[in-house]
Amino acid sequence: MANVNGNGTTFNLPNYAGQLYSASPTLTPLLNLIQSKAVKTDNFQFPVSVEYSHETAAQPAITETASLTAPMAVSYVRSQNFNVTQIFQEKVSVSYMAQSNAGRLTGINTAGAQNSVPDELDFQTRRAMEKIARDVEYTFLNGTYQLATGSGVANKTRGLIALTDSAATNLSSSSALTQTNLNAAYKAAYDAGADFTDMVLFCNSTVKQMLSVIYNGQTGVRLPETRTAGGFNLETIETDFGVLHVALNRFMPNNALLGVDISCVRPVEQDVPGKGNFFLEPLAKNGAAEEYQIFGQIGLDHGPAWKHFLVKNIKIS
Repeated sequence: MANVNGNGTTFNLPNYAGQLYSASPTLTPLLNLIQSKAVKTDNFQFPVSVEYSHETAAQPAITETASLTAPMAVSYVRSQNFNVTQIFQEKVSVSYMAQSNAGRLTGINTAGAQNSVPDELDFQTRRAMEKIARDVEYTFLNGTYQLATGSGVANKTRGLIALTDSAATNLSSSSALTQTNLNAAYKAAYDAGADFTDMVLFCNSTVKQMLSVIYNGQTGVRLPETRTAGGFNLETIETDFGVLHVALNRFMPNNALLGVDISCVRPVEQDVPGKGNFFLEPLAKNGAAEEYQIFGQIGLDHGPAWKHFLVKNIKIS
């Protein structure tokens, strides 16, 4: 089922009868959690945090005599971290002939069968928007940072995995995920300053099943009430530092576990004046086809790196 690069025509976009399904995942769990908090910017480079730090805590030893003279002032220096918005753009092109042949069906056709896509242009437009949402979800997790230095260089927004990679709990390639190294990751995150007030663990299906195996045998796990029910679905983890909510995400690497403080994560959108963001507009007419583009600019405000944590290089048997 190869997609077509270029114009959609009667012959490369066949019509079929039957229930319509997407063979690719379209769920975007991270984007769904944070999209209501989106903010606007009019600069592709935007701040994600301004940070300062204290000196090591210590017990003062100030005598009465010494207190008669004010101590040396300590001035707290701030530093700024930033990310960028980047362009997401798709084109939709469907020929007049393809649009006017909705009644021409390919494949198995029983009497009374109807085209599952009666409006080809609408279908292609919705799929283009789905593609953008999938790409945004992937980028917010896996994106690598790049700052444009000219019109020929693309801005690329930094994702959460790249943000947390330098301080990740790095398991060796021979280490399986265990409660011991999970506890070590939670502790390292807390010691670095993370708050466990709105923390979500993102993982793919492989790591999700590992987590269920690890926590399934713990005392206090609620068992099914009947002898006809079985199974286990880990949704929350109670730790010494707070509650973690577990979320499946198909765009996570299969050997990583990402803890995200949702309270400090939000999308940053950059509008085009008079058009908004992620808008659909017609392109110049060049022949017998309807052609549109979808254009948007968005980046991730991820907050400080130490608000989140990453466990990587998990052994996959």
